[in-house]
Amino acid sequence: MKALLLAMLLGLLSGCSGLRLVDAQVKTGTAGMAIEPGARYRFDRLPSQTEDIGRTQELEAMAEQALAQVGLVLDEQQPRYSVLLGARMQPYLANAWGQPLGTAPGGAYGSVMIGTGSAMGGMFGWGMRFPPPTHYGYEVSLVLRDLASAQVVYDTRATHSGPWSDSANLLPALFRAALQDFPEPAPGVRQVNLEIPR
Repeated sequence: MKALLLAMLLGLLSGCSGLRLVDAQVKTGTAGMAIEPGARYRFDRLPSQTEDIGRTQELEAMAEQALAQVGLVLDEQQPRYSVLLGARMQPYLANAWGQPLGTAPGGAYGSVMIGTGSAMGGMFGWGMRFPPPTHYGYEVSLVLRDLASAQVVYDTRATHSGPWSDSANLLPALFRAALQDFPEPAPGVRQVNLEIPR
């Protein structure tokens, strides 16, 4: 019996070892206008987002997959809505609990870029690793605007902090988290958990 339980436990552990949890904090605002399934949209770009067009197109491809999962269709010719994206990753030095040392990661989120700055400082105490580990703060945003009225009808933002630097895997998950429960999200800040491969 003990051998069977041990085998089952090992099987569960090996089955879970290929996944990791992305715990995103999501905040969404709506204008109360109905967004019909199959609605068509185009991507809008800020002037700064055209400077690195390759990176911008990568982010648009990530967001397009998440938007398709909630029923929206990319159509540059006859869109009803425009979608403006934002994405950022910022490294920071962390304590043993993953909290920032010194100045927390911050700045104006919304530009399509991967930040290169890091937060440094703080006091070292017993049990602190040296050098302290680097963690990464991520944030993505989507702003959906009705082209006929120029009114923002849906805006959403998702953030996540953790030890992973592979933005190519984290950012698509955050776009999916940001669109969780579209088009009628729960009010306030909510936590959305997604599992992605390690």
